[in-house]
Amino acid sequence: MHSEPRLPQQSRMFIVLVALAQGGLMYLAQKGQELGWPLLGALGGRVCWYTLVLTVPTMMTLSVVHLGDRRFWQHVAATSGLFLALAAGAAWTATGAPGLSASAVLAPFGASVALCAFVLLPWLQCRLEHGHWRAPYPALFEHAWQNTLTLALAALFTGICWLVLHLWAGLFSLVRIDFFRDLFREDAFAMLATGAMAGLGILIGRTRQRAIQVARQILFAIFRGLLPLLAFIALLFMASLPFTGLQPLWETRSAAALLVSVIALLVLFLNAVYQDGSDPPPYPAWLRRLVQAALAVLPLYAALALVAIGLRVHQYGWTSDRVWAGLLTLLASAYALGYAWSALRGGTWLRPLPRVNQALSWLVIGIAILANTPLLDPHRIAVASQVKRFEQGLTSATDLDLAYLRFESGRRGYRAALALREHPAFIDSRVDRDTLEEVLSRNRRWGREPTTADTRRDEAGLRAHIQVAEGSQSPDDVWWHALAGGDRCQGPSPCVVLTPDLDADGQSEILLCEVNWPGGGQCLLYARTADGEWPAVAQTPLWHGTADTRIDLIERLRAGEVSSVQQPWPDLRIGDGPTLRLDPLEH
Repeated sequence: MHSEPRLPQQSRMFIVLVALAQGGLMYLAQKGQELGWPLLGALGGRVCWYTLVLTVPTMMTLSVVHLGDRRFWQHVAATSGLFLALAAGAAWTATGAPGLSASAVLAPFGASVALCAFVLLPWLQCRLEHGHWRAPYPALFEHAWQNTLTLALAALFTGICWLVLHLWAGLFSLVRIDFFRDLFREDAFAMLATGAMAGLGILIGRTRQRAIQVARQILFAIFRGLLPLLAFIALLFMASLPFTGLQPLWETRSAAALLVSVIALLVLFLNAVYQDGSDPPPYPAWLRRLVQAALAVLPLYAALALVAIGLRVHQYGWTSDRVWAGLLTLLASAYALGYAWSALRGGTWLRPLPRVNQALSWLVIGIAILANTPLLDPHRIAVASQVKRFEQGLTSATDLDLAYLRFESGRRGYRAALALREHPAFIDSRVDRDTLEEVLSRNRRWGREPTTADTRRDEAGLRAHIQVAEGSQSPDDVWWHALAGGDRCQGPSPCVVLTPDLDADGQSEILLCEVNWPGGGQCLLYARTADGEWPAVAQTPLWHGTADTRIDLIERLRAGEVSSVQQPWPDLRIGDGPTLRLDPLEH
């Protein structure tokens, strides 16, 4: 079995120091954000900083053997340049407009960069060990699983250390000594300590080979026992489709994810059983044929997953999530075809599998990199798809997901939303134009917009913003003046004021309705008192079911289509208790 070269003492110290520095750099990023430092005060700078700090030092601690090895420092420089370039692209996409959802860009970016680093690292480790890129498959297999279990051990070790520290702080808090509790809660201590713990965990994983190998054999034994069961399930499901049909698959929103999961699990379990191919074939002959049959039908799983995604794209166009799902499904399809070919080819059991895995590992690296460049940028593809469907008339201005373009698709989506101001469909429709302007003016997708002294509307601003419904009179100056002292209609959401006589007493009330994005809102009822004031006396929420669409709701309010509905039964009160509503029963 391949074994890691013995680590010199200097390299062991280097691992811990790099991990400690990693924690310190994370703390600097946090302080830089709080204090507004030139590089770290902006999101773009922090994206680049975090990407480098989380990837390159981790790869260094997992791969370093001799500090004087020139190839090691070449890898550090090359990976730093690669990940910095990818981070700069992600930072550009996630910035450039107020209120953009950075997580919609950075979450898949982080996952793809982590996948790229994980798959690339065994090749770098083999180059350090053998001096060239022609890595033997047993060495690649050994490094990949060694890295996986070392990181898992480091996470476990860090968690146990923090449990001990919490116990330490809790014990002394019992006798009212809070120094340790306060110390452990300090950001500087927490990040430096976490870095040191993670470094020690990685060092343990790299120097205690026997423990890692035992853990791996236990894990592989579990996978070996489950592989035939998973193969049987995969075959049974495929055999049931002629009887159930495919329509139930298309009616779900998770068909592609589940189908790809089957491929991923079969790939994982099979690799754990096959290992580096040096052991004799496992299982009796009939069980091996069962596994091979399951591998042979994997392309059908991939085809169904591709069709499921294709149907969604045909109905609604590409979104960034669907592009990522499509890329993952394409990778799963490549694995399905490669593993099916390995299973169907004659000769030694799965003999082509090492070559398939080596080729596909570079495909994974390539797609992970290209997906974070303009060539396969999911946000570029998604925005272009949504705009094209709108231009072709497949999506109307009312149905176009403006909030997705404005908030969830990065800088390109925001620019596309801005360009819609000049489109005839929005120029000709006042409602659609107002909706577009509202979405563009918002700084957050959900919830009420925060107001400041600079953005707060005065009485004149409220008169200009709030529309008086058809058939209604503008409220008197007393109401407008009182409204200016509150927080109603201070955001970009449309507001409509109506003056119906809801209680039929011959005197109009004032109904102020604010329709929030993307749906819902609230109506507030004001009634005039004897001294001429207008206190709020009742309120009602506006939910999605109030009208067919949000735009329809706004139009009905502007048209003054509000009337009172008499209750079939009066309210009750028992003694001096609260009012009880009698709701009719449906028969």
